[in-house]
Amino acid sequence: MNLATLQARFRNWLVTGDTAEAAAFGARAAPGLNVYQNNYRVQLMGCLEVSYPLLRRFMGDEAFRAAAITHIDQRPPRGWTLDHYGADFADTLRALYPRNPDLDELAWIEWMLGEAFVAGDAAIIDPQHLAHVDWEAAHLVIAPSLRLRHARTNADDVWMALRDDRNDIESEMLADEQGLIVWRRDHVARLRRADAVETTALVSLGHDSTFTGLCDTLVERLGEEAGIQRAGELLAGWLAAGIVTGVSAD
Repeated sequence: MNLATLQARFRNWLVTGDTAEAAAFGARAAPGLNVYQNNYRVQLMGCLEVSYPLLRRFMGDEAFRAAAITHIDQRPPRGWTLDHYGADFADTLRALYPRNPDLDELAWIEWMLGEAFVAGDAAIIDPQHLAHVDWEAAHLVIAPSLRLRHARTNADDVWMALRDDRNDIESEMLADEQGLIVWRRDHVARLRRADAVETTALVSLGHDSTFTGLCDTLVERLGEEAGIQRAGELLAGWLAAGIVTGVSAD
């Protein structure tokens, strides 16, 4: 057995615990292999616990560890670093708890707040420059830290209560689907809920970053007068919050 094959079989055994793969190393290797297996799983469990402390508190240690074990079994690390391990933990929770969307939404919030904190920087436009913008040709520049998803529960309220060590908020379904927005402003990762119209508008900017495209999306949804007005209101709010960081004519 050459070195490359040996390494491949060792990795396969490490992530699966397959006894057939372990047999390739001989019976005398079993005690040492068990040490590697234990250290591997403990390290991945630690990654998840560090990345999702508030989710762990919300679920309870036993349920969180059970979900983490499932995740470790089904989704071994794919990269050379563990910095990104657990990025898809929300997917595991969605599969395990399809009737509890608050869990995968809480996981998304915790992970994306960390992602936003280390995202690229962006200089915010001087408001004086907006007076000279050709809005017919303008493209909106979105902060690189922006993260967005649809929301079915009040997971943002639950997360904030957990962060503040409060127990006065219970998880509940929203009356209508809305959105969650995470971004960074002034070295602080921020979270807020968006209504359905704002969520649709932000999603549309991912496909067409022009201001005219934004107006078209909102006019189609709200009508001409209300759509144009809402586009202006949203843009003003995004600029003030640092969600839109610039306007380009490219």
